[in-house]
Amino acid sequence: MTVETFEVEGPLRVTDAASEHFRSSLSSAGKSAVRLSVQESGCTGFKYVMEEVDAGESSDTPLALDNGVKVFIAADALEFLRGTEVDLSREGINKVLKFNNPNVVAECGCGESFSVG
Repeated sequence: MTVETFEVEGPLRVTDAASEHFRSSLSSAGKSAVRLSVQESGCTGFKYVMEEVDAGESSDTPLALDNGVKVFIAADALEFLRGTEVDLSREGINKVLKFNNPNVVAECGCGESFSVG
């Protein structure tokens, strides 16, 4: 089994499944873009933050996905997210967004927070 991904210019890859999830969520919310950032949290250090927005902030790095979805990466999250693949996977009956981040050196037991090396 393989996962098809496509490259966007920038530090992030988004699978087709995640891209379609973003498109559907944005359509339902009446928003036009997704903004990704990180925030200090939990026992390990940081957590991912995903917001549905109409526009990014002036310091954000914009990415355009093939299906028309716009993604903005917060400036202070770029180094945390560099090389990351965002995927939508099925866990039982649930669908979960996964951040497959090569920079992560430790995660807490519940998967809520991470630290980078």
